[in-house]
Amino acid sequence: MSSTQTATATKWVLDAAHSEITFKVKHMMVSNVSGSFDEYSVDADINQDDFTQSNVKFSAKTATVNTGNTDRDNHLRSADFFDADNYPEMVFTSTSIERVSDEQYKMTGNLAIRGTEKPVTFNVEIGGFGKDPWGNNKAGFTISGKINRKEWGLNWNAALEAGGVLVAEDVRINCEVQLMEQA
Repeated sequence: MSSTQTATATKWVLDAAHSEITFKVKHMMVSNVSGSFDEYSVDADINQDDFTQSNVKFSAKTATVNTGNTDRDNHLRSADFFDADNYPEMVFTSTSIERVSDEQYKMTGNLAIRGTEKPVTFNVEIGGFGKDPWGNNKAGFTISGKINRKEWGLNWNAALEAGGVLVAEDVRINCEVQLMEQA
């Protein structure tokens, strides 16, 4: 660890080749539909000695939502959901990080979707820090949590004949993120 990393935060950016941002939503109340975003970024100031003194900003291009089904993806991009033409990005900005254990943290911040910004807390597991074979400093994180999509104006739904609804309100989020330190 260099002296610049000992007491201060250093700048880290996304290593997209080794990261994924995924979500799952219950469909017809019987199964899950998974999706991801194809274009997103992470900028972080990370203090390796005290992760609670770090800051993270994540953004995803809403038009790149990908569930593997073109019709569903187009519907998610429409005004019924993300309204990607008017709200091209969703953004999370951390406001605090709390230590739970050596590798476990709670990261709270503001999540902005469709012009609505609300606080949300995610679980963060630090996978570790290391140097890749080319001399780049890397860090790995697993981020997970759950949001209620209706709190951000993602309200569309359809009632089912047998009862229940087509799309659940809760969205489970799971991110596997690798960051690279900026020189």
